Amino acid sequence: MNTVVHLSGPQRRGPDLRELLTKIAFGDQEAFGRLYDVVAGPVLGLVRRVLRDPAQSEEVTQEVMLEVWRTAARYQPERGEVMAWVMTLAHRRAVDRVRSAQAAADRDRRAAAQAHVPAYDEVAEQVENRLEREQVRRCLKMLTDLQRESVTLAYYRGCSYRETAEMLGVPLGTIKTRMRDGLIRLRDCLGVGS
Repeated sequence: MNTVVHLSGPQRRGPDLRELLTKIAFGDQEAFGRLYDVVAGPVLGLVRRVLRDPAQSEEVTQEVMLEVWRTAARYQPERGEVMAWVMTLAHRRAVDRVRSAQAAADRDRRAAAQAHVPAYDEVAEQVENRLEREQVRRCLKMLTDLQRESVTLAYYRGCSYRETAEMLGVPLGTIKTRMRDGLIRLRDCLGVGS
């Protein structure tokens, strides 16, 4: 036998959004939390339809909710329902984000067009790089063993002065001095700053 259950009494309704907004206008955080629970989902849905980017949609939704918190006192009941007011804020904010993104893309395109660099000779650049590497190798050979090892560890392997000192078993002060002297000799050999 099936039993039919009838609900008696008033059915459960959502919170009165106007009342919540009035409380929010006076800084009631609990009221804001309750309003947030009701409107954040629909706001996110609307914003996501406009932006089509989940991460940006969440960001814009948070901006809208912050705007609701800040501007609750500006709500005018005679101009429409709270939900309509919030959704209008959301739509405007989402459209502003689309326009901003489009403007940024347009600026980037214009800047790229103005900064167009003529094609370069790839072969000449490779030859120049190879010659520079050979000159650096030749200059490294002119350093003392400790200078060369210190420079190689620090600049080619990314070791700190302390790590270089530990790896070579030499005091830190000695490494710093050898590095300085070695770099000066390299600079002179490479003709940097001449």
